[in-house]
Amino acid sequence: MATNAHATARSSLTVSAEALVNGALYGAILISFLVIIEPAPYEGLVALLALALVLAGARVDRLLAPMILLIAIWAVFGAFALMPVIENTQSLTYYLVSVYLAISALIFACLFAEHTERRLLTLQRSYIVAGLIAAILGIIGYFDVIPGLRGLLVENDRAKATFKDPNVFGPYLILPLLFLVQEFLYRGLRLRHIVTGLVILMALFLSFSRGAWGHAVGSALFMVVMMFFTSPSPRFRRRLVMLTLAAAGGIAAMLMLLLSFGSVKDMFAQRANLINYYDTDAPSGRFGRQLEGFLHMFDYPNGVGPKYFAVVFGQDPHNVYLATLYAHGWIGGFAYSVLVVTTLVVGFKGLLVRAPWQPALIAVYATYLGVALEGFIIDTDHWRHYFLLMGAVWGLAIASLRYRPALPKVPRRLEDRARIAQP
Repeated sequence: MATNAHATARSSLTVSAEALVNGALYGAILISFLVIIEPAPYEGLVALLALALVLAGARVDRLLAPMILLIAIWAVFGAFALMPVIENTQSLTYYLVSVYLAISALIFACLFAEHTERRLLTLQRSYIVAGLIAAILGIIGYFDVIPGLRGLLVENDRAKATFKDPNVFGPYLILPLLFLVQEFLYRGLRLRHIVTGLVILMALFLSFSRGAWGHAVGSALFMVVMMFFTSPSPRFRRRLVMLTLAAAGGIAAMLMLLLSFGSVKDMFAQRANLINYYDTDAPSGRFGRQLEGFLHMFDYPNGVGPKYFAVVFGQDPHNVYLATLYAHGWIGGFAYSVLVVTTLVVGFKGLLVRAPWQPALIAVYATYLGVALEGFIIDTDHWRHYFLLMGAVWGLAIASLRYRPALPKVPRRLEDRARIAQP
């Protein structure tokens, strides 16, 4: 009796811990759009999520060893680069937040490697709600629906909602948008999904972020292509092609409607150029500054500390890989680049496995691939959702690589016959 009571109490504790995990996950993702301050409330809820995982008995899968090693190398050599400027409060804070966000990627990797379907459903639901709230705030600010909020929610006539930069706001909206596209492709038209998707898409457009636009198109195309080639159903493939074309037509119609507004049309004409003067205006332009940074990289093998690239070269590099070389030294910067490539390799292997969460992994991977490529034109090292994506790719890929579909039970009589028939 005592043994049964102990087992019941232990089972109840596990259920409570798992409920805490899902609650903390929902809360962290739901508040993840509020990053206008730093540290953000999101950091506190991620810490609560980590505690909940410990109470739930989460394991660190051995397949996470490369990720852990590369993050450790990146962090250690970043600390060495920090030493000469450690008295600078801004640099110290920036380094500590960077390390915390990297640890958050490990937390999400452990999270999604177990109880994958249930936790993934929590992520999808909470991220769509968070994306919708952020999108509504961006639209309200852009069109000045509530007087007095435009200055907070808009920057240089570009929607940014509660983010510090429109170039972060736009990419943040892409994963919930891809989740909604999958709902459309798999489950057909539902009014709430259509309305939510159009609101998020409108806000993404109003961010006027060229990187986010390219990221959205590229990630969506990659997702659709991978869904096409990984689906075993010819019928679904035909449906996928037809619905994709229909969705493209609907998006084009919405964009035409938005461009009927004079202010939107003018900003679009300004931002639609692939390359603007401030990209190529050497030596102060983005590309000129990056070239100068690469040419002088060998002068700083140990790095110059966080945010000191701007002190050396006048402005930020707008290239996360170059920035990491300077902030973490050659070895730390190289470890970061290897981590990105390793994440892409592991994730791609995982998304080829026909697991129940394969479509969701494709969407997450497609979004992470887009952000990784955006890193060549912008600094992504403090994007909360970037580390969420990295951790989710690792966790979902590990769950896929460990996945073994349940075999149908063989009747006892057939098992006996098979045993007798063996020589």
